[in-house]
Amino acid sequence: MTASPAFNILAVVQAGRLEYEALVLAASLAGRSPALAGRLWLAEPQPGPLWSADPRIAPATRRMLTELGARIVPLECRHFGESYPHGNKIEALSVLPPGEPFLFLDTDTLILGDLAQVPFDFARPSASMRREGTWPEPPLYGPGYGAIWKSLYDRFGLDYASSLDLSQPDEYWARYLYFNAGWFFGADPAVFGTRFRDWALALRRDPPDELACQSLDPWLDQVVLPLVIHSLGGGRPGPELSGLDGAVTCHYRTLPLLYARESDATVAALETTMAPNPLKKLLKDWEPMKRMVYQGRGAKVRALFDRADLPRREQIIRARIKTAGLWMR
Repeated sequence: MTASPAFNILAVVQAGRLEYEALVLAASLAGRSPALAGRLWLAEPQPGPLWSADPRIAPATRRMLTELGARIVPLECRHFGESYPHGNKIEALSVLPPGEPFLFLDTDTLILGDLAQVPFDFARPSASMRREGTWPEPPLYGPGYGAIWKSLYDRFGLDYASSLDLSQPDEYWARYLYFNAGWFFGADPAVFGTRFRDWALALRRDPPDELACQSLDPWLDQVVLPLVIHSLGGGRPGPELSGLDGAVTCHYRTLPLLYARESDATVAALETTMAPNPLKKLLKDWEPMKRMVYQGRGAKVRALFDRADLPRREQIIRARIKTAGLWMR
């Protein structure tokens, strides 16, 4: 396998859940990708009119993240902030050095293997396919999936037909280019980020008529992401990227979901990563980590499910955990 060129990794960190998730991300990255020719950049939103409280992380978390090799940089949120936190990842691309390849990761990501060995083609951007058909929700009398997605490609002057997966049936959600924004990558964060921001703002401000019945909160980032990737010559990830959402990374979303559906190896990787006392001292202040990992509640969640026969929809998994009184966010 050919190793990737040097690239930067970006995540957004702020006070609360994200700072604890960032500790998991940084510790697992340092432990499993020690030879990575790049750096973890953490964009930290700064106090301002888009925040009702100070979003900056605690000093002890900051020290530990720095010790783990992360570079924490201030992010001045001008468009999204607290009202639409998914949009902060769009603005965060502005903190990276322009012209240098990047990989964005949500903080709720556990590194399982060596990212340096993933053969990224940064000239062909892509993103996570670990998603469900969450958007759009076509109304009974139309427009359908095709008309809705085509209106977006037309809006930004893109070739709609070449984005389709023709192996999927017409009017089935998977036929249309749609990603989870938990990871995505590209060649230049300045170009990618500017287009992502401008198109997201344009769509939020003035959506096409075909979107009249569609919600863009919280889906705006995942609606615009495929348009940006397609416009930059990218598309669906190939088999060479199977390590992402596989043997190299796990976008676990929440700790109960990790224990419910991930492999024994992934659970072991999490618990090994969180074992050192300096990390444990900080992470025990995060109630889900304290309960799920350090006090063993994760094992109870795990016992509710057969990993070889999981429910097909995440909503059903969540409901079963909640019914058992074990859900935590």
